Amino acid sequence: MQEQLYKSKSEKDTIKIGFEFAKEVKLGDVVALIGELGAGKTEFIKGLCQALSVEQLVTSPTFTIMNCYQGKINNQEVSIYHIDLYRINKVSELDEIGFDECIHSKNDIKLVEWADKAGNRLSKVDYKVRFELDEDNENVRQISIMNEFVR
Repeated sequence: MQEQLYKSKSEKDTIKIGFEFAKEVKLGDVVALIGELGAGKTEFIKGLCQALSVEQLVTSPTFTIMNCYQGKINNQEVSIYHIDLYRINKVSELDEIGFDECIHSKNDIKLVEWADKAGNRLSKVDYKVRFELDEDNENVRQISIMNEFVR
């Protein structure tokens, strides 16, 4: 496993880190994002989507659970699923949103906020991105990106 550590001092930094991370993402990848409310998960996804030429407005799908954006990898059209499990109370609720079908698709990219709420339903993860708030400075975040396997 390879781990990369970053320190973000602003939303702009977090977006930039997501933008740079997008260079690593491949078709079929599942990216699990874990961190407290307001830790920067959506800002990171905004940067990633920016790098993948998404033209739609990228917002947290907290109430809709899942957004789908259209982007490009190597000039190839790709669907990017932005899934937010914050409002999920039981793993069985994932059946209602077609979670398993979406996660196992190999022709798109899946970005899962609050991934820890998926339990064992998230069996394949390519990257774990962990966001930790700094105790001394509310604007600072430690972002850890762990590649779950070596390509």
